[in-house]
Amino acid sequence: MNNFKKIEKKFGVEFNDKELLAQAFCHRSYLNENPEFARGHNERLEFLGDAVLELIVTEYLFTTYPDKEEGLLTMWRASLVNGVTLSSIAKELGFDDFLLLSKGESKETGKARQDILEDTLESFIGALHLDQGYDKVTSFVKVNIIPRLKEIIETESFIDSKSKIQGLAQEKNKITPHYNIIKEWGPDHDKHFVCGLYLEERLVAEGEGLSKQEAETNAADKALELKEFKNVNN
Repeated sequence: MNNFKKIEKKFGVEFNDKELLAQAFCHRSYLNENPEFARGHNERLEFLGDAVLELIVTEYLFTTYPDKEEGLLTMWRASLVNGVTLSSIAKELGFDDFLLLSKGESKETGKARQDILEDTLESFIGALHLDQGYDKVTSFVKVNIIPRLKEIIETESFIDSKSKIQGLAQEKNKITPHYNIIKEWGPDHDKHFVCGLYLEERLVAEGEGLSKQEAETNAADKALELKEFKNVNN
């Protein structure tokens, strides 16, 4: 089994319940090949960690930005705790090296691995909360997750690209954009999609992603870089 002492050292914490820490990194698939594992998989911890993380982020936003309305704070929070952001943070923190997966699952990449990393980060937060308490897990979130908020605000990534392009297209062209899948490939657990953004019959931009939604968003991102939209309202 992985040496979780490295995780404790990395984050300056010593778990009272070492098995709880290991459980936080245990994917359901691991139990199929390791039935002797002392604890179950991490899905219940993920459920808890998701709620704890949302509360910590909500409290931080509420106290740090007293002049901002709840609608804006909600968008900031959603961008900070979404799957893309959390999986990216988990990867940067080195969680990949500690995952307990079946041999088959350990070979997975792409969206499947992103989902596992997101879930594991939330599970770790849940385990840290149970073992060390709210103050300790709050410190972890403020050091490792909250800093992403600055980039989210500066780049306005909290505003969905599809919403942006829809507003600009309607303002400039009086047309509502639509999306079509141009190409897809790969097995069901690791699909890739190429999506086109169209104004009526005209293909404006293409985007690739590991889901239809991600491909559409990437197409909208590319459209926003085009001159015909970039200069609107500037």
